[in-house]
Amino acid sequence: MPQISGNYHHGDLRAALIDAGLALARTGGPDAVRVREVTRAAGVSPASAYRHFEDHRALLVAVALASQDLLAAGMRERIASLVADAPDARERAVARLRGVGLGYIDFALAEPGWFALALLTFDPAGAATPSVTVEHEVPPPFQLLIDALDGCVEAGVLTAAGRVNAEWPCWSAVHGFADIATRGPLQGQDGPTLTTLGTHVVDRIVAGVRSR
Repeated sequence: MPQISGNYHHGDLRAALIDAGLALARTGGPDAVRVREVTRAAGVSPASAYRHFEDHRALLVAVALASQDLLAAGMRERIASLVADAPDARERAVARLRGVGLGYIDFALAEPGWFALALLTFDPAGAATPSVTVEHEVPPPFQLLIDALDGCVEAGVLTAAGRVNAEWPCWSAVHGFADIATRGPLQGQDGPTLTTLGTHVVDRIVAGVRSR
C-alpha cells in the first residue's frame, strides 16, 4: 500500500502540511484535517499554513487530491499484478478492468480514512459533498476506470455501443460496495468476508461488461 513521507524539509512546507493532513486523515478521515491540527503535526504555527493555502477548504482539497493519488497508486499496483498473468490482449483488457475494481475496494478496506477523503469535494455553496470530481477535474482513480473500459473496446471485449456510459454502472457498484463495507451495514464484517464479497461484486461487473 502506498505510504506518505511524513518528513518536513525546509522550503517545502506545503508538501509537509499535506503529508501531515494525510497522516491525520488516515485514522480520522476528513474531519481530522483541520488547520490547527495539521500545523501542530507539521511542527509549525497555524499562521504559516496560510502562506500556502487560502483557507481550510483549500488545505482540505489539497489533501483530498493527495488521497486520490494514493488511491490511484494502489489501483495501479493491483492492475499490474493481474495484467502480468494475462495470456493475450483480450484477457489483459479484462484483467485491467478487474484490477481497477479490486484495487479500489482493496484501498477502501485497507485505508478507510484516506478513502473517505479521496472522494471529497465541495459544491458551489461550499458544503462538502461526495462526488467523482474535485474542482471539475477527473480524478486519477476514475480516469483509470475510463481507460480500462476504453481498452476493453480496443481489445474487442466490449462493443462501442456497449461502452456508452459504461463507467457509471461499474463505478456505482464498486463504490457502493466500498461505501457500505467501510461505513455502512457491512463495516462490522471480518476482512476475509469483505474481500470475498468485494471480489464477487467486481466479477459480476466484469461478466456484465464481457456479455455486452
